Amino acid sequence: MLINLFDRFRTLVFVVFLIAASAIPALAGPFEDAVAKFANDDYSDTDDAIGVIATSGNPQAFAIISALQDGRVMADPDSKKVYLTDTDGKSVELATGTPVASVPDSAAAVRLNNRLRRTIDAALGGLTLMSPDPDKRVEAAQSVFKTHDAAMLPVVDQALEKETNKKAKQAFIEARAAILLFKEDATDAEKIESIAVIKARGDQEALALLTGLAGAEQSIGVARSAASATTAIQSRQTLWSIAQNAWYGLSLGSVLLLAAIGLAITFGVMGVINMAHGEMVMIGAYVTFGVQEIIRTSYPALFDYSLLMAVPLAFLIAGMIGVVIERTIIRFLYGRPLETLLATWGLSLVLQQAVRTMFGPTNREVGNPSWMSGAFELGQITITYNRLWILCFTLAVFAILLAMLRYSSIGLEMRAVTQNRRMAASMGIATSRVDALTFGLGSGIAGIAGVALSQIDNVSPNLGQSYIIDSFMVVVFGGVGNLWGTLVGAFTLGIANKFLEPVAGAVLGKIAILVLIILFIQKRPRGLFALKGRAIEA
Repeated sequence: MLINLFDRFRTLVFVVFLIAASAIPALAGPFEDAVAKFANDDYSDTDDAIGVIATSGNPQAFAIISALQDGRVMADPDSKKVYLTDTDGKSVELATGTPVASVPDSAAAVRLNNRLRRTIDAALGGLTLMSPDPDKRVEAAQSVFKTHDAAMLPVVDQALEKETNKKAKQAFIEARAAILLFKEDATDAEKIESIAVIKARGDQEALALLTGLAGAEQSIGVARSAASATTAIQSRQTLWSIAQNAWYGLSLGSVLLLAAIGLAITFGVMGVINMAHGEMVMIGAYVTFGVQEIIRTSYPALFDYSLLMAVPLAFLIAGMIGVVIERTIIRFLYGRPLETLLATWGLSLVLQQAVRTMFGPTNREVGNPSWMSGAFELGQITITYNRLWILCFTLAVFAILLAMLRYSSIGLEMRAVTQNRRMAASMGIATSRVDALTFGLGSGIAGIAGVALSQIDNVSPNLGQSYIIDSFMVVVFGGVGNLWGTLVGAFTLGIANKFLEPVAGAVLGKIAILVLIILFIQKRPRGLFALKGRAIEA
């Protein structure tokens, strides 16, 4: 019985002890001490506090550092208390988490300088290393890679042990290498191994990191490894730069091909120098604008399909305008190239003024559908989706046009008229009808070129003028009337232009291209791929 009484007494004492202990305020720990440092109004103390909070493992660490960055952490110099105001306007005492009705008037936002802002950025990067989203973990690791803050090394090591995502794990390895590379107490072996990791990454940020290492005192082995890695990365960067310029050249070539392909047909079949061809491109761009305006106001859910609707509509409208121009102006001027050139140039001015009257002289907004927005990385090449889709669209138009010329009846008639107009007429082909349809086809293709160009250029009355000279150069360089020559000429001039621009500048680059084409035409007047036929050869 005595034993039972003793057990009950011991239990009662234990319960009383727990109740008493719960009533006593908790002793301050490292986290609370760090928070209190914000009230000291000292940059060094604030820096220390950020480091402790970021590595404390406290679930509120990210919110506190984010609030500090936004100026929502307030310190009262009188009471030495620190307050946090959330985005909803509610405030709490930071050390205890106790809600407060309002922050005292004597409290002011914790002061920051540029060094502290960099520390905050690094801390936020480290805190998101544990995010459940792999993309956020990669982004955080990239931030640590740039700042290479040694305080983040334990967090990076901890994240690296738990990481299962391949991309995120590689990012952690690179972030750890960047930290060790600048860590004072790291061994030469660790630094050399880190240099190898950074060299394998091989981008501009890796090069900047190794270049920054050159200013610090290092052992001979580390310095030699860094110099070798820097040279290797620079060589690789040169190759990637060439590849990037080649992509830009292909992108420009696709635009030139799309603008010139219709001109190649009309110039090749009819021998007409159509200076209003650029205005057909402009009309296609304005058709796109009109379609998007109707969709924005009445059917906004269909915006992603606006270009698919604009393509056939632009082809039909520009094609019909082309047929009307041929029937009312061009057909009376065959065999008179100078008069044709002047007439179509005057017509281009009329069309530009008509568009200014209808839509105004300012640029019009044409939006990108979601599937044409953004970009992606291929190695170290940045490829935008709108340029990629334009390249694919251009090649598709080219393939469809080739198939039409080869297998359709109107295509066979156009080829016959191109090679020998008199013989085609004697065989019963209505050359006047072929001329009208050819001019309409060329104008229609220029119209769909305007749809594509509206995604990368300003839609204005002067849109077509930006491409008409380049289009003629493409046609003459490739071979008049030869579609394959137009294809090769467009991509050749596009790539050559992009490689000359960094060396000579945009204006001098175009002048150099023009001079080279003139010299080429002196040696090969019919272009790269001359058409063959009795009438032509004669």
